[in-house]
Amino acid sequence: MLTNLACTMSDWETIGPLLHGTARAWRQKLDERLKPMGLSQAKWRTLLHLSLAPEPLTQTEIAARLGVEEPTVVTLLHRLEKEDWITRRNSPRDRRCKEVLLGWRAQRIIAQIQTAADELRHELLAGIPASELRTCIKVLTQICEKAERRDEARRMVTPSVRLRQNGQNSDAYPNTRKRARRRVPRRSQ
Repeated sequence: MLTNLACTMSDWETIGPLLHGTARAWRQKLDERLKPMGLSQAKWRTLLHLSLAPEPLTQTEIAARLGVEEPTVVTLLHRLEKEDWITRRNSPRDRRCKEVLLGWRAQRIIAQIQTAADELRHELLAGIPASELRTCIKVLTQICEKAERRDEARRMVTPSVRLRQNGQNSDAYPNTRKRARRRVPRRSQ
C-alpha cells in the first residue's frame, strides 16, 4: 500500500502519510504481541510512558504524551486503576493534580512489555544498514524538533483567557460563552 502511495506522490507529499502509516503499523504489530497479556494499545502505551518517565506523571502529562484529550485519559486511568495496573495520588507539588504511578500488576509485567517491544524493533529494523538508520533518526529528530518549536511559538503568541468567578475574563470583559440552561421538568397533565 505504501509503495503505491510513493509512486503517485512526490517525496514532499509522501512523508506525512508514510510517517503516520509506519507508526500505526508498528503499534499494531506490538498490540498483537501484547493482547494475550490482557493489554490493549491504550493500556500498554500508558504503562510504557509511565515506566519510562523519570518521575510520576500527571494526568495532563499522560494525555499530552498519548496525544489524546484529558477527559479520555481520565476514563482510561479510572479503568487501569480499577484493574490494579496503576495507582493515583495527590501531587505533593500541586494539590489540584493527580500523579499516576505503576501499580503492582504493571510492575510485574512491564519487563515483558519492554522485551516484546525490543524484539519487534530488532525484527523490523533487521537488514537496514546502520548508516541509513542514523540518517533516518537524524531526519525524524529534525522534523520533530521543528514541529515542537512551532507549537511552542504558537502557545507563546496565543494568550490563554482565564475566566473569573464573576463571569468576566481576566481582561474584565464579560464572558460571551453561552451557559447551559437548567431544565425544568414538565408537569404531567
